[in-house]
Amino acid sequence: MFLAGLTASIYVIMWIETVRPSDFGFYKDIFKREIIIETRELYPMRKAGTQLTEEEINIGKIAWKYFENNYRPETGFVNSVDKYNATTLWDLTSSLMATLSAYEIGIIDSAYCNHRLTKAFESLTTMQLYDNKLPNKVYNTVSLEMTTYDNRPTPNGVGWSSMDIGRFLTFCNRIIHNYPQYTHYVKNIQNKWSLQSAIEDASLTGIGLSFKDGKEMKVQEGKLGYEEYCGKGFQLMGYDVSNAMQYTDFIKFIKIYGEEIATDSREVKYHSGYNYVVSDPYILDGIEHGFDKNSLELAYRIFLVQKKRYENTKILTAVGETHIDVKPWFVYNSVYVDGKIWHCVSESGDDATDLKTFSTAVAFGFYYLFDDSYSTLLFKKSKNLYNPDLGFYAGVYETSGKTNTAITANVNGIILETLNYKLNKLVR
Repeated sequence: MFLAGLTASIYVIMWIETVRPSDFGFYKDIFKREIIIETRELYPMRKAGTQLTEEEINIGKIAWKYFENNYRPETGFVNSVDKYNATTLWDLTSSLMATLSAYEIGIIDSAYCNHRLTKAFESLTTMQLYDNKLPNKVYNTVSLEMTTYDNRPTPNGVGWSSMDIGRFLTFCNRIIHNYPQYTHYVKNIQNKWSLQSAIEDASLTGIGLSFKDGKEMKVQEGKLGYEEYCGKGFQLMGYDVSNAMQYTDFIKFIKIYGEEIATDSREVKYHSGYNYVVSDPYILDGIEHGFDKNSLELAYRIFLVQKKRYENTKILTAVGETHIDVKPWFVYNSVYVDGKIWHCVSESGDDATDLKTFSTAVAFGFYYLFDDSYSTLLFKKSKNLYNPDLGFYAGVYETSGKTNTAITANVNGIILETLNYKLNKLVR
């Protein structure tokens, strides 16, 4: 019996090494974890609901420059990257959140805010959808055509992202609560978009096209951090995404500088999508939703381990996803990914070590969330990374010390959101 059991266990291990369990519907049964996240009693939260300083108002005006320069009056959409006429729903949400934030902190007036929101909503309710169900992953900001990621028109689209949709629904929830005059637009979107198509077994699913043959593929979307943050958007709008909301079902811990950092057990070897541990989804969760006890603890650990890296290496560290000004144009600078710590990879998983970047958006996020000497260092570094006529840069390359001169909706949108978080506490 012992030998039979040993043989069986070896067979299972060999099987795991050679197939993707998610493809066969067995992934959850094999890898699911039931772990309690140990939390602490006190966190050094920066006080919110306080007036902005003159310096902070000026920072907000510089960040808003991006949205003035990249607004497309034809559609009401804003370019994802400076002077590049394309956007994803994620980056469009950044621009919409930025518009609300600019209004709420007094940079633009109500008439201008109304004009921009109305035009964007009109486009959102009339634009073509992938498979007539949900927004395509990318759109041209001038023509409103569905495009590929390199902005080539494609009549059939390239799929949808439930992550992007989830973040957009967070914006919709904020509209319903604070701006009821636009609620009819949100209802029209809900009626036109088949939001239930992005949900399967109370989890989030996306559609992509295979690199091999271009065939449509349905995939589970989101790893730890992103999955729960984006799931909250669906939940707030009344959808059952209870399986996507569980921080502990696929969690595992790795120790870095003595800190137990949470990552997703679904490694890319067995499951589609990389399990990046980055700061971004936790920061967005804090400023857009308000932390729950699990997201606060996991976010604080990610902050602490970056602080400890600085203390051990003297490298000022603020890691996250970011556009860059050279190929491959976008990277995930991670605390952990695919078995490696402090690793930077492209979206395809290729090594991008030389492009590790101190992230302006992450620095601002941590500063306004945590009252700590290290977050103050991050803020002092990031607050001067701007062109006064264009907005804030994405960051600084760790190896060369050169500025990453990419200027984007996401970075400048997060800066405006963090300022609004300080002034108004929660943006919802």
